[in-house]
Amino acid sequence: MKKKDDNPRLINRDISWLEFNSRVLDEAADKNNPLLERAKFLAIFSSNLDEFFMVRIAAIRQQASPDAEAEELPLDYEPEELLEKLNSRIKTLVRRQYRYLNDDILPELERKGVCITEFGKLSIEQKEELKKFYHSEIEPVLTPIGFDQSHPFPIIRNCCLEILVRLLKEGDDSEKFAIIEVPPSIPRFIPVQNREGQKIFVSAEGLIAQNLEVLLEGCTIIETSFFRIARDMDFSVDEEIIADLLSEMQIELQKRSKRKVIKLEVSSTMSRISRNWLMEKLHGDQEDLFSASGILDLKGLFNLISQCGGLDLNDHELPPLPSGSLMPDESIFACIKRRGAFLVHHPYESFDPVVKMIEEAANDPDVLAIKQTLYRVGGDSPVVGALARAARNGKQVTVLIELKARFDEQSNIKWALELDEAGAHVIYGIAGLKVHCKALLVIRKEKNGIKRYIHLSTGNYNDSTAKLYTDIGLFSDDPVLAADISSLFNVITGFSQPPSWNKIIVAPFALRDKIKYLIEREKNLSTKENPGYIILKVNSLIDHELIESLYDAARNHVRIDLIVRGICGINPFVEKTAQKNIKVISVVDRFLEHSRIYYFANNRKAEFYVGSADVMPRNLDKRIELLFPVENDDLKSELMYVLKAALDDKRKGRRLIGPNKYSRTDKAFREEKSRSQLKLYAYYQKRYRKHVDELQGPPAASGEIKVFKKPPKDVT
Repeated sequence: MKKKDDNPRLINRDISWLEFNSRVLDEAADKNNPLLERAKFLAIFSSNLDEFFMVRIAAIRQQASPDAEAEELPLDYEPEELLEKLNSRIKTLVRRQYRYLNDDILPELERKGVCITEFGKLSIEQKEELKKFYHSEIEPVLTPIGFDQSHPFPIIRNCCLEILVRLLKEGDDSEKFAIIEVPPSIPRFIPVQNREGQKIFVSAEGLIAQNLEVLLEGCTIIETSFFRIARDMDFSVDEEIIADLLSEMQIELQKRSKRKVIKLEVSSTMSRISRNWLMEKLHGDQEDLFSASGILDLKGLFNLISQCGGLDLNDHELPPLPSGSLMPDESIFACIKRRGAFLVHHPYESFDPVVKMIEEAANDPDVLAIKQTLYRVGGDSPVVGALARAARNGKQVTVLIELKARFDEQSNIKWALELDEAGAHVIYGIAGLKVHCKALLVIRKEKNGIKRYIHLSTGNYNDSTAKLYTDIGLFSDDPVLAADISSLFNVITGFSQPPSWNKIIVAPFALRDKIKYLIEREKNLSTKENPGYIILKVNSLIDHELIESLYDAARNHVRIDLIVRGICGINPFVEKTAQKNIKVISVVDRFLEHSRIYYFANNRKAEFYVGSADVMPRNLDKRIELLFPVENDDLKSELMYVLKAALDDKRKGRRLIGPNKYSRTDKAFREEKSRSQLKLYAYYQKRYRKHVDELQGPPAASGEIKVFKKPPKDVT
């Protein structure tokens, strides 16, 4: 076994990810955040952790199994050792999560008029009212499942909240168990009528547990407790041997309910008898067991937050602003021709121009064809609706829907079938690769011939996440860039070999080599008197080869600023030159940082690339990813403002201060003026006001958009 020290050259990706989720948890501890926002970060922490178990812990468990195929092991750790280290850290973080919840957030919420209470503590009148609700709205959808010789152990659904009932049947001296699923269709927290102006809630599971006499008539209840499981969701299909990817994915999704349990989460009050029974029936190991000292499944706090509007316990609203590039009622194609390339930065700016482009293309008689990649689309998608309408209107519509997008497989299958039925040509992916790039190409017949318009983005074509994730999209009619994107679609949809692209950089064909070349070029141009400069803004940086290139550049006086939201494998503290020249910052705030920007000073001939790719082996070697250049000087200035805002953020920007150790910001309220996301909102707000003033008329967008005469109190 390799000997590890406290200052490794490369940080293990899973250990690094846990520290990212620890930074999410720090937001729940920050008393300068509104109370319900702190509760939201508890929910995000839990959601992140569920996915980590279902994918990463599951994958490491598979490596640890005796019959695992030989493959590269996690960096510097044997699988069993890594699992032990991760489980220890997870349990520490979960204890901290519940301490914040039970000792701080819930008591403070109660002081502010929001109370989660137990059914037994309610007044007689309140209990009677809730019982009526229970019998009319909840009880009809409950299904108690008993277990004995004639009833097999039921299939427990992944990540659903369950009630375990230990009981005695009438006339039977032996204890039995029954399981009741808390239906996801009912509110997790149910409001209680209250005349004192407070918002009082009881949990759905608590209400059900107190009203089981009809469901389990004739039984004596000994114990009720709560649990939930997470299953191994790290599966793949062998695309080289299957004939129909869509059918195979549907089969695999059906198997999910029977996949191995990798986490059993139980309430701390559950008796040893019930725990042991569950462990036996689920074929679990002790390492699978996690005890929670409070409300189980804290993702349910999202439901509580949604019911507590108007209490001034949330962040102030920052409504997405209309784009300052569009004129009122202007066609998106006319806008692109008039002003040339322009950027839209979500969620500061609205996603509407993206939807507008697809909807216009669907209805425009001069549009001949639309081509688009879809990775995560979301529910009730206006993008898919517009594409289906385009196909029904006789346009040639080609859509690549990535069926292998983790946890969106079922949704993507649905959209694929809907588009296929509408007459679109639907591609389900590429064997051996995930298509992760975000590209839209519209081909239009105009007076001077065929013209191509493009939209390229760092984020998904998802109107819901566009309100929560920071992403950058480029609109352009650059003929060279459009020709590149057209060639990219030929590679994706057909058997075309990757060409020598003029402007774009595409993985897995050339992206790794190109980034390495750009780093080395910066190194070669750098001197002590005229140092080079690199800024990378990504979600994850874990590729060992490119990390070594960055170390090498730092030795040659290149200044390197890394804005890495999540996994960060680099450790500048391993070398003096690296510690001097490499700085790392992670921004965790109200919006999820998601845009990827690559900047190279290039001896004062700055180059910017934007796109879908993180610096990870999977992005560089196993996915179709796209980086595209931003060449206009004004747009370059905009991107530099975005980067500098993050680098200057001392309020929500955590500095790397040691190997995988970040500074805390929960006491940095005096640095509020440096908060990058609020600075960026103010930047786009000012730009939009200027646009409105120049028009000397009302805003272009339909409906009322609140434009602040003065910035909200937290906006500088």
